[in-house]
Amino acid sequence: MAVGKLISLNMEETKKDILILAIESSCDETAASVCRNGREILSNTIYSQIDVHTLYGGVVPEIASRAHIEKIIPVIDTALAEAKVGLKDLDAIAVTYGPGLVGPLLVGVSAAKALCLATGLPLIGVHHIEGHISANYIENPDLEPPFAALVVSGGHSHLVVVKDYGEYEVIGRTRDDAAGEAFDKVARAIGLGYPGGPKIDKAAKEGNPHALEFPRAKVGESVYDFSFSGLKSAVLNYLNTCEMKGEKWVQADVAASFQKAVVDVLVDHSMSAIDQYGFKKFAIAGGVASNSALRAAMKEACEKKGVAFYHPSPILCTDNAAMIGCAGYYEFIRGERSSLDLNAIPNLKLGERA
Repeated sequence: MAVGKLISLNMEETKKDILILAIESSCDETAASVCRNGREILSNTIYSQIDVHTLYGGVVPEIASRAHIEKIIPVIDTALAEAKVGLKDLDAIAVTYGPGLVGPLLVGVSAAKALCLATGLPLIGVHHIEGHISANYIENPDLEPPFAALVVSGGHSHLVVVKDYGEYEVIGRTRDDAAGEAFDKVARAIGLGYPGGPKIDKAAKEGNPHALEFPRAKVGESVYDFSFSGLKSAVLNYLNTCEMKGEKWVQADVAASFQKAVVDVLVDHSMSAIDQYGFKKFAIAGGVASNSALRAAMKEACEKKGVAFYHPSPILCTDNAAMIGCAGYYEFIRGERSSLDLNAIPNLKLGERA
């Protein structure tokens, strides 16, 4: 297990620009980015494997790992070239080390450690969810902690109190399927294929969100936790019932009604948290944060409460290395470092460090 070291920075080090090369490979995007002072992106290179995994209806970890091995060095080289910097110009290398798929994570972590070993640069292990939250800092220079954040993606549904840079309290999480996972499974069931999130978003624009009434699940003992497996099952049961009765169903209506059910729950839980904690700033992050219905509903709900609403551009909602560089910068200036025995931790919890 790698041990994080706390190092005091002298005044000269904190005054100069900090350049960080960041690497992200937690799932099916191989990404590298060069960031200056945490919020200025000099390059953001992403190689997506969507076309490959679409053939299988979802991410195949072994195939993803092999693709990362093939692309990790070319992607890093491209990021450095686009930023017009070399390894000698960098101050540190940041890398996602969890959570995610263990094989893909290991590729990124191994590449980062090899570069640090060869150059003597410090290594900074970054939590993937912290990266998603930090994506909001890049395009919103006025955003500073504390604030509340909703992280929704294929593997995560978290309501987080961002107390400070690097200091988080998770107040709500999914008990089963994450929101993005539910999108993928329902999209496959109604014939839209993979990836489900953007395809349901597009189809829903042609449908009636009130055509079908799907359940909005609540977890009794934890008002901020999420559960989407029941909703997914309700959609599947509706489709099976129609098939048994020989009745036709409308793809766009199912997509719109399902999407509305997910959005309603995400908005309801988020606004309840804002009311209880009294936050005046709220941010969304993760792949599902690019969903147009979720953005519109969150914006409207926040405006009604007089709460400032933040969200990254779609390119920064997907897995990318710029967000890892941003998060890594704040760890760097706090003096946090990872040793060269840093390992991939697929189930890493937010707030844990290795």
